[in-house]
Amino acid sequence: MSQITKELGERLRALRLAAGLTQEKLAERADVHATYVGQLERGEKNATIESVCKLTRALGADPSALLAHLPGAAATQPTPAEEIYQLIQGCTEAEQRELLQLLTAIVKFKRG
Repeated sequence: MSQITKELGERLRALRLAAGLTQEKLAERADVHATYVGQLERGEKNATIESVCKLTRALGADPSALLAHLPGAAATQPTPAEEIYQLIQGCTEAEQRELLQLLTAIVKFKRG
């Protein structure tokens, strides 16, 4: 297992869990086999460009959500706003509205 496949798998698992999905549900949404998702998450298989696109689309994320943190990727790290955006993509609309209210309250409190 290479470091790249291991880190891609870890990132895929983190995004899947943040979206509240099982491997089976993600596989169903992405039109791939659940075994393949598990193999990717464990770093046992190399992901194809097609599978990265299918999986990130099923997660409501951009492919960069998987690729940006890999060794050899661009040196720039996502901004906090980009990371927040990626996290909320897996949430329902109702959850997104609740998070918006929470963030709005925090910002108003900080600004006094």
